[in-house]
Amino acid sequence: MNANELNLDLVRKLLDAPGIAGREDQVRAIVKQEMEPLVDEITVDAMGSVIGVKKGSGNGPKVMLAAHMDEIGFMVRFIDENGFLRLQNVGGFDPRVLPAQRVNVHTRSGEVLIGALQLASKPIHLLGAGEIKAPKLTQIYVDLGLTADEVNEKVDIGDMVTMDRSMVPVGNNLMSRAMDDRINVFVMLETLRALGSHDCDIIAVATTQEEIGLRGAQTSAYGVDPDIGVALDVTVAGDSPGVDKQDRVTKLGEGVAIKVFDSSHIPNYKLVNHFRDIATEREIPHQVEMLSRGGTDAGAMQRSRAGMPVITLSMPTRYLHTVNEMVSKDDIAAAITLLTAYLETAHTGDYRLD
Repeated sequence: MNANELNLDLVRKLLDAPGIAGREDQVRAIVKQEMEPLVDEITVDAMGSVIGVKKGSGNGPKVMLAAHMDEIGFMVRFIDENGFLRLQNVGGFDPRVLPAQRVNVHTRSGEVLIGALQLASKPIHLLGAGEIKAPKLTQIYVDLGLTADEVNEKVDIGDMVTMDRSMVPVGNNLMSRAMDDRINVFVMLETLRALGSHDCDIIAVATTQEEIGLRGAQTSAYGVDPDIGVALDVTVAGDSPGVDKQDRVTKLGEGVAIKVFDSSHIPNYKLVNHFRDIATEREIPHQVEMLSRGGTDAGAMQRSRAGMPVITLSMPTRYLHTVNEMVSKDDIAAAITLLTAYLETAHTGDYRLD
């Protein structure tokens, strides 16, 4: 696939839809609509994961693809006497990037309220040099610009709060608050669309609640009982100022990343070699990823039932867990091309460790 062929309208729909862990409803509706014509069967499990089955010839393994729908965000934790909101994080934001951002508070009635994330502190003009410190999430509140009575009438404890940022093109890249992991939901859908003949049965799962413990992947993997698991997720692209070369993990624009290690799983090395061989033989841009901290849905799939060979294909991403997550269109295209090629040849792999 060529980067110029990417369906950016679908990318935008997926990235702009709000959906923290456990509240993926709007994303799920888009995924169901897009996936249904691409698969033979589609269901939604008890955790809310969308499961599409695309049958092969019957002579291959069952391969589960997992890309999570949830984004990091917040819930309303407390409303004070003046109508200011305190937050419970749902996933891990870096508090340093939060003050003065705008957020959307999604109320039970369906109304979306715009608010300002602010730091409970004296104004910068009144702070001494020794008083300026990195903020903590407990110091951050939301100002909705409403009276306390109006806030209490509209907002409930547990309401979803998401960052108020839309996807935008930046050079040959795309930037959004929710690349993690909607961009790989897109990769999964476009791979289903691009597939030619394949022997393996493909179980494409748009999972839930990854950001708080790989929960949707754990239950869906148990339910579908695949032979092979392929997680699709983002990873660090540290090719920016302030990051030493040895810590960069991946670089933007140098291809899809084939993971060899993270703190949630060690991929099956024979499966890794299969992906690397395909990428090399077909001249698909790729890089090898070793991530010392962080995990993906592969960690849950690997532990399901009696276990299975797993791997993660990663999207190099700058500024992870901020509102400016950035990916390369070329890397998106490479991910679709490599995953499609693998699924068309998955039946040829032997990943046994005996």
